[in-house]
Amino acid sequence: MTAVLFDFSGTLFRVESTESWLRAVLDEAELPLAEAELTRTARELEHVGALPGGTAPRVPMPDALAAVWGVRDESAELHRAAYTGLSRLVTLPDPALHDALYDRHMLPAAWRPYPDAAEVLRALRERGAKVGVVSNIGWDLRPVFRAHGLDRYVDAYVLSYEHGVQKPDPRLFEAACTALAVEPRDVLMVGDDQRADGGAAALGCGVHFVDHLPAAQRPDALRPVLDLVG
Repeated sequence: MTAVLFDFSGTLFRVESTESWLRAVLDEAELPLAEAELTRTARELEHVGALPGGTAPRVPMPDALAAVWGVRDESAELHRAAYTGLSRLVTLPDPALHDALYDRHMLPAAWRPYPDAAEVLRALRERGAKVGVVSNIGWDLRPVFRAHGLDRYVDAYVLSYEHGVQKPDPRLFEAACTALAVEPRDVLMVGDDQRADGGAAALGCGVHFVDHLPAAQRPDALRPVLDLVG
């Protein structure tokens, strides 16, 4: 392998907890909420899957929202509509909070790199391996990498909303291989979603999976990647 493609959320970075997400937005809006009410509301938001990068929805969706959900990563507009649609299944103190929550999740402060992410990316750079980030996403994640000092290790970003196609469609992985000027057979895709990230196998890439866990619970799952790259 001469190049490694990484997924973003749940692979290199993990989003903050739903409670932290909600608390930050309430604080910014200067809307006090009793602790018990905040905890209950955070639990409801998590149950409906309103936090991008967090828990998947565990409730049936209205048909119109389900249709958007299926293609949410193909554009910025669809991504926002899907997640604010889920958020609106929960009653909040102010309707403006639904968009504020969405805006919050795009901030670098909402994301934390996994403990071994910098170490592994740095080692790949030292070995001369090319690195790409391939993400199903509806917004520009480059500022997150820059803010956390990891942008220096990434050679190319291939984001679904910029290409109008989402994983597991092989075209997104093909775009990444083209951007890195490498053949798929020389590429390893690392991700946390067997269906989405596993789509790279159809192109001939190797695939390696990690568990989508909170950062504190996954200190070294990326390190085996170094054993797979020559």
